[in-house]
Amino acid sequence: MSYAEIAAQARADTRTLVRVERRPGHAVVTMSDPGKLNMLSAAMTVQLQDALAELTADPEVRAIVLTGADPGFNAGGDLSLMADTVRRLADPADEEGATMPWRWIRYQFGGCVRLIAGSDTLVVSALNGAAAGVGLALAFASDLVVASERAVIVPAFGRLGLLPEVGTSWHLTHRLGYQRAVQYYLSGEHIDAAKALEYGLVNEVVPHEELLARALWWCERALATPEHAQLMAVPLLRQAASMTWEQALVMEEFAEPNCFTTKDFARSVDAMLGRR
Repeated sequence: MSYAEIAAQARADTRTLVRVERRPGHAVVTMSDPGKLNMLSAAMTVQLQDALAELTADPEVRAIVLTGADPGFNAGGDLSLMADTVRRLADPADEEGATMPWRWIRYQFGGCVRLIAGSDTLVVSALNGAAAGVGLALAFASDLVVASERAVIVPAFGRLGLLPEVGTSWHLTHRLGYQRAVQYYLSGEHIDAAKALEYGLVNEVVPHEELLARALWWCERALATPEHAQLMAVPLLRQAASMTWEQALVMEEFAEPNCFTTKDFARSVDAMLGRR
């Protein structure tokens, strides 16, 4: 089956594998195939990509919570799809070869994380259970990661003979440092929520029953921030992580004066001066 055929078959799947709940100013996106721990099948992947594309393009949506249906967040890519790909590589009639999985990884898996990381919309991943493979990539690409006490970070790459994927190598080395990232990869150690917080892989850990409420609280914090400030600060902070101090300083110098011209800033200053 070609890349185009797999994509078409995925779009023809009538199951609802990604649920979207719109609320004023924000939305909750739930990956929903709990019997398979919300594994990213082809159908779920295209539904997730479509949902993210629609929401991040909507100026009325300033924040998104991304989570999974209990008991897991996301178990990563569909192993059966990977196995089918390997079998196809031995077929002399196969014309796409290794470019077929490359296309899927780049345009579907990569497409999802680029929508998260490339948008000015705040994305909060709410880890309600195990997160592995591409599921980790989705969480790490987010702006904030809130974890349930039941959350587990699962390094399945090495055991499967795979590499950290879809941006995960960058996130792991930046968050853990090179040597600890190598340790994480080779050990295959499952990292529970408490240790993930200690390692800086998640922002905070909360009781499981409070997870969604806490993720939504961060959405409310975003909505309470003047819109221009959020839209400018998110890309600024993302880019600053990979800049030198001087580059970040110059970027701030050009961006900050724009804030002075807004009514939100003027009202805030007037209120503070009035309190004095």
